[in-house]
Formats: sequence, structure tokens, C-alpha cells
Amino acid sequence: MDSPILEPSLYTVKAVLILDNDGDRLYAKYYDDTYPTVKEQKAFEKNIFNKTHRTDSEIALLEGLTVVYKSNIDLFFYVIGSSHENELMLMAVLNCLFDSLSQMLRKNVEKRALLENMEGLFLAVDEIVDGGVILESDPQQVVHRVALRGDDVPLTEQTVTQ
Repeated sequence: MDSPILEPSLYTVKAVLILDNDGDRLYAKYYDDTYPTVKEQKAFEKNIFNKTHRTDSEIALLEGLTVVYKSNIDLFFYVIGSSHENELMLMAVLNCLFDSLSQMLRKNVEKRALLENMEGLFLAVDEIVDGGVILESDPQQVVHRVALRGDDVPLTEQTVTQ
């Protein structure tokens, strides 16, 4: 009964990854120093891909981390949190990211379409997670905010209209 009580934290997401069919990185954003070098990050990504690309499940525990993932055509989406993190929260982030991209890419979530719209991906991830803190889990809101940011409105006009 002497288990340490963990302090609640808003920093729930450790990383967001998108890998292709071969396990190569298309997008990766790490929010802490669990894997400080690119070499360590790539090794971790290969390990995750090797463990998950043949399975139908949605969650894995790997290297002391909780990994929730989803695959679609030729892409693998991953959201990573600590081992004591609530899987439902991580899955909400994953679903929000996937649904947002699905709307932005008009249901065409595949590698080629994603590479052509990387700026939308960057904006969407920034709207969903900031520094490991979950900001939004509603894909409609994310798509709306990304669309607002995507307009080429000068900053002065944009602040006046908003």
C-alpha cells in the first residue's frame, strides 16, 4: 500500500508520430527529453513500427510508454504518453488528429496527400497539443482554426476581424 501517489499533470502527450508503410518518419514531434537525439528517436520509431505494423489492436505498452495508434492505407499514426497515462485521453488526441486530417484532406488520408498538405498537418498538431498539453479534442474546431490560419490575411486585418 506504499505506492507513490503520482501528481496530476497536464503534460499528457510525450510524442506525436506519423510513419509510412516502411516505418520511415513523415512527421514526428517529441514534447520531452525521453529520446533527446534524432538517432534515439529514429530507433524508437523503428521499434514501435516493428511491434505495431502487423497487429490490429490500438494500444501497446513499449519501453515504459503507452502507445496508441491507428493505421490507414499507407500511414501509421501514433500518440505516445507515459505508462501511467490515461489511454482514453491519448486515444482522443489520436482520433482528433486523424479526423481533422481526414476532413482537411477530404477523406483522402494517404501519404501523397499528406505530403502535399504538410502545413495543415503542422497547424493541426499545434492546435491539438502544445508542449505535451492537450488543448483541443474536437476535430471540427481544429479544422476551423487551421482554415482561419491558412487564409493569407494580413495580421492587422486578421486581428481586427477576430
